[in-house]
Amino acid sequence: MTNALVSRLFPSVTNMIRLDHTHVLSTYHQYKPSAPPRVKKGLVHTICTALEVHAQLEEDIFYPAVRARIGEDRIDKSFEEHREMRRLIDELRAMEPDAPGYDDKLAELMRDVMHHVADEETIVLPMAERDMADELGPLGMRMTRRRVELVAPRIGEIALDMGRAASGNTAALALVGCAAIGLLMARRHWRTTTTLPLRS
Repeated sequence: MTNALVSRLFPSVTNMIRLDHTHVLSTYHQYKPSAPPRVKKGLVHTICTALEVHAQLEEDIFYPAVRARIGEDRIDKSFEEHREMRRLIDELRAMEPDAPGYDDKLAELMRDVMHHVADEETIVLPMAERDMADELGPLGMRMTRRRVELVAPRIGEIALDMGRAASGNTAALALVGCAAIGLLMARRHWRTTTTLPLRS
């Protein structure tokens, strides 16, 4: 499959990273300290799962591809930021939503995330787009495949957290159910129809 065709079929890796950032930040904007504990837990766990998957995708696909172009110092800093993010996620997951410090812990995580996002979107992604334009489509394809592998085992968890975050809204809960079914169908379709080789 040519790079031009791949670019039309799959989002570029840099656009996928931006979409992940937008998803996490928009979910955080829904968070209210005064919300019921169930809703807070659903939103926080949705954020945590999205960040865990996103970080793994960057570490598996994006960072190795750009390390030589951008420099090890920049990429090493990104790995360090991911380690700190995972530490805060582990602490949040161990807490109950009504525990003292829960809101502050989420705020601390999101301050780190926003700093990381600003650094990537103003420096790393533009450099990748300038220096690696012909690789962005194929990398996006690889990231799509890897995302399916990472998300598929967690579909139930993701649907449960989305349901909690929906705060009893019947329409929202129906959308959650549809999303879960869609993920399952996509996983099955991908396994039966995809024969594209992974690039090493």
